[in-house]
Amino acid sequence: MSVYALGHFLIYCVINALTPGPGNILALNTVTNYGWKKGRPLFFGIFAGYYVVQILCALFLYSVGTFLPAILDTLKYIGAAYILWLAYRIAVSPPPDENTAKSSSFMKGFMLQFVNVKIYLFGITALTGFIVQWSNDLHVLLLVEIAIATLGTIATCIWILAGALLQSFYVKHFKIINIILALTLLECVYSMFA
Repeated sequence: MSVYALGHFLIYCVINALTPGPGNILALNTVTNYGWKKGRPLFFGIFAGYYVVQILCALFLYSVGTFLPAILDTLKYIGAAYILWLAYRIAVSPPPDENTAKSSSFMKGFMLQFVNVKIYLFGITALTGFIVQWSNDLHVLLLVEIAIATLGTIATCIWILAGALLQSFYVKHFKIINIILALTLLECVYSMFA
């Protein structure tokens, strides 16, 4: 891979990882509502799910690439439905209350990644757009997807940090922030079909 192609691959990965997506928005919303400690299981679920999904993308592309469009189309609709549900839940969520706040679960974050079409498209586009013409070796595909998952985890940590820094501001303005987050998720759904 040339330095020029590698540079564009990295730019694509950084922009894609840092843009709002279901995982990043859920992490931001969770830390602002419940803080780092109560949100930690969810965050670790998001991270673990990211790695599993990216590894599955590499294995899938390696073995059954010809069936990719039909499967992604189905996943897009499942993911869109889940993101709409998540947007609704965020928009109507009450202000945080330390007495009633529950810890977010590992499985909630983990399972989110399996319907998070953004990370499927991120991983598969990175492989098909930049890597496959350079190497179709399974080890290379897996290494690239692990690097993408690591970058995605770092990006989610940035969103978590932003949420932690904004927690006191959030408590004062929770309703407008929740509506903005929900609208951002709606934009994610719109972009899936635009």
